[in-house]
Amino acid sequence: MEEKNDFVVRPLYMDRIRPYIGKSIIKILVGQRRVGKSYILKAVADEVRRLNPDANFISINLEDFAFAHITDAATLHSEIQSRIVAGCKNFIFLDEIQEVADFDRVVRSLLLDPDNDIYITGSNSSMLSSEMASRLAGRSIEIYVHPLTYSEFLEFHSYQDSDESIQAYLRYGGMPYLRNLPDRNTWDEYLSGVTDAVVYRDVVSRQGLRNTDFLQRLMLYLADNVGNIFTAKKIADYLKSQRIASSTSGVQSYIEYLEDAFIVNRARRWDIVGKRFFEIGEKIYFEDLGIRNAIIGYRPKDIGGLLENAVFNHLQSQGYRVSVGAMPRGREIDFIAEKDNEYRYIQVALTIVDPTTAVREFGNLEKIPDNYEKTVITLRDDFPNTVNGIHHQSLRCVR
Repeated sequence: MEEKNDFVVRPLYMDRIRPYIGKSIIKILVGQRRVGKSYILKAVADEVRRLNPDANFISINLEDFAFAHITDAATLHSEIQSRIVAGCKNFIFLDEIQEVADFDRVVRSLLLDPDNDIYITGSNSSMLSSEMASRLAGRSIEIYVHPLTYSEFLEFHSYQDSDESIQAYLRYGGMPYLRNLPDRNTWDEYLSGVTDAVVYRDVVSRQGLRNTDFLQRLMLYLADNVGNIFTAKKIADYLKSQRIASSTSGVQSYIEYLEDAFIVNRARRWDIVGKRFFEIGEKIYFEDLGIRNAIIGYRPKDIGGLLENAVFNHLQSQGYRVSVGAMPRGREIDFIAEKDNEYRYIQVALTIVDPTTAVREFGNLEKIPDNYEKTVITLRDDFPNTVNGIHHQSLRCVR
């Protein structure tokens, strides 16, 4: 079957970008490779063309061999300047900009002309170093693009919400390109290829790593312990027990490399009573479930961790800052989600049909001494909407 040339517009991101179209501010889309940043740029360009048919459009994809000659800031600036039309609105789209060192000097220079409207994408979180971010302060807006949410997954694949659909999402994740592979038998192979490309291009090559065996063992450990509290020392000790030379600082550095490439995310632990972050102990979640499963394999026994990972990802896609809650007597709140100084407390359970589980999950939330929204999320349970004011939702209708 031929590849689909059309693409699905993602309102989740278009709605965030739209207020800045035409404004003298750099729009920066960041996220893991293959999450659809380039297609979001295309959707923006299509909308801008409808509104500004006489404008000039400049598109440069730094992964395209046609632009292989652009290896430094001066060449990038020269290429763009040769395409700019004076006295005309110029919409400039720069894809995978992290390939060019000191690119910020170019976009800052271009921004001096109010006729230039600039959009850029990048696939590593440190492309905006603290120094670079300070130079762009007040001149840029950063939008984090995630893999598909479950509702987007249904739309992209023209699926109806069902038990089968949610299981497919937990197994294959939210890489948008899967919609072009209608035979699911090819999905595992595609995801393995994406995983290799992301790991070796954005971690091994970018960081100049030589100990790839250590990296592979670390990823296997993280994939096998989704949702479990860990410390770098604990991981280092485990790897040593497997006769893999490691150190606490080495583990910490390699996890940071995986974070930088948007492969994993860390959730710190927050003391709900003491109102502080713990210095040690955190959880790791994978940015895409399909990539997690490509690393260690899809195992039905892991469904609880996958469910928790899916909820974490959904909250992040909605713009929440997510941490793990800790309470006295070893009680844990799976997620504290904060946005605009408002909070949500969330417990995740495979099922609450068992009365003991229901008492534990709702009971932990009842012990939180404030009145912010509290929710228990399960895979598919049919349960009353609230228990003592605490909401219940299945993952299939989570918001």
